[in-house]
Amino acid sequence: MTKRELREAQFLILFRVLFTKPDEMDDQANLFFTVEKEDLRVKATDEEITEVKKKVSDIVEKLEEIDKQISEKTTGWTIDRFGKVELTVVRLAVYEILFDDETPVSVSINEAVELAKKYARDESGAFVNGVLAKFAG
Repeated sequence: MTKRELREAQFLILFRVLFTKPDEMDDQANLFFTVEKEDLRVKATDEEITEVKKKVSDIVEKLEEIDKQISEKTTGWTIDRFGKVELTVVRLAVYEILFDDETPVSVSINEAVELAKKYARDESGAFVNGVLAKFAG
C-alpha cells in the first residue's frame, strides 16, 4: 500500500471511534481488515496492517490531548461543531503534526485536505486547511 492508502485506512478506522468505545478500536481495525478491505480493494501486508493498527491505537490513546490542542487553536469553534469526517481528518493530521516526526507538516495538511474532499464536501478541504494552518506556524 502507498502511504496515502495507509493514511486513508487509518482515517477509515479512526472514524469509527465516534461510534464505538475506544477500547473496541482493535476489534474495529480487525473487522476493517477482514471484511471491508475487499470492498475497498485494500491489499495490505501483515506488516502494513500492524502499522495501521498501531497508529490508530496511538491516536486513540492521545485523543484527549489532540482534542485539547484542536480546541485551543480553533477560537470560536468547539469540536462538537465539526462535522464527523472533518473532525476525524483533523485528528489524524494533528496527531501526525504533533507526534509523528516522519511526516512533514505540509504533507499532513495536504493529505488531510484531500481526505476531506474525498469523504466530505468539497468545501471541507478549505475548512480542514484553515484549522490545520494554525498548527503549521
